[in-house]
Amino acid sequence: MTTSQAHLIRRAEALFQRRTSPRRKLLALVMQRTGHFSAEEITRAMPQVGRATVYRTLAQLVDAGLVCRVLLDGGEQHYQAAPRDHHHHLVCIRCDRVVDVESCEVSEFAEGIARGHGFAPLTHRLEIYGLCQSCRQRDEIPSQSR
Repeated sequence: MTTSQAHLIRRAEALFQRRTSPRRKLLALVMQRTGHFSAEEITRAMPQVGRATVYRTLAQLVDAGLVCRVLLDGGEQHYQAAPRDHHHHLVCIRCDRVVDVESCEVSEFAEGIARGHGFAPLTHRLEIYGLCQSCRQRDEIPSQSR
């Protein structure tokens, strides 16, 4: 476990009112994951942890900014350990690849729109759906006739 992962785990454990063994194991599994995953994948990987505990814990981690929720094109929610405090996603609608975007040029735009409507913005999330480079290249390859 990296120092960064250990720090995230300490922050997450501070959120939990009850620091149970299943929550600690679930947290460790989530922080070890690379890429996105579904709550059902976590439930299958940890059959000893109840489904409600998995969903409730993931919701708490999302609220704390330690895990981000990604809505795939088919409507399925996936999660991933948040690599930074604030980032956005590019989501491929064909292969479900999710790319983190670190820069946030839309902050001023989002805040301006919110203020224009008398809304006090706390945060924002941007997900752009389309085709990743690999899927686009597959489409460009002409099919060979036999």
